[in-house]
Amino acid sequence: MRSTRTLSRRAARAAAAGAAALVLAACGGESGDNSSDDTRARPAPSASSAAPDAKHNAADVAFAQGMIPHHEQAVEMARLASGRAASDEVKKLAGQIEKAQAPEIETLDGWLGAWGEERMPGGMDHGAHEGHGMSGMMDAGQMKRLESASGKAFDTAFLELMIEHHEGAVTMARTQQKQGEYGPARKMAAAIVTSQGEEIARMKDLLGR
Repeated sequence: MRSTRTLSRRAARAAAAGAAALVLAACGGESGDNSSDDTRARPAPSASSAAPDAKHNAADVAFAQGMIPHHEQAVEMARLASGRAASDEVKKLAGQIEKAQAPEIETLDGWLGAWGEERMPGGMDHGAHEGHGMSGMMDAGQMKRLESASGKAFDTAFLELMIEHHEGAVTMARTQQKQGEYGPARKMAAAIVTSQGEEIARMKDLLGR
């Protein structure tokens, strides 16, 4: 009887010890597997989380720095039309120019900020931009002529000066298309060539009437 109870107790202890060993082994295995899995499971940065492609060159910077004051002057000229132009078509065209170019100024500013670049020195001082390859910019005398005009005289001055201004922008945009590297800037340049080219044709038509 005693022998039977002794054997039973020994068997129970052995079973418990074996179970404990299995639990420990299992825990140890899980810990090691988790560590390994964590290492293997670290995902590579996805395309969406990676930094956007900001590859650009000096031509891109020059395009943004030059086009900002160029657009600013066009917007300034366009805003004069509402109170001075005689032609509803000139007023409508001026409104379209302002609507198109004002948002592009913000976009260009954003690119310069992302690239760690400053705006061109001089702000809206139109004469300060001479010699920077910014063709079509009005000088102080031309702007004064436009500001002083009204009625049909304003319409004629506005169309003549804006044609010259647009032609300068198209020249700058074509340079960007040839020399620039930043995709969005090249896309904007292409849009400028197309849209302002169409507006030039429209303004020449209005002058011929």
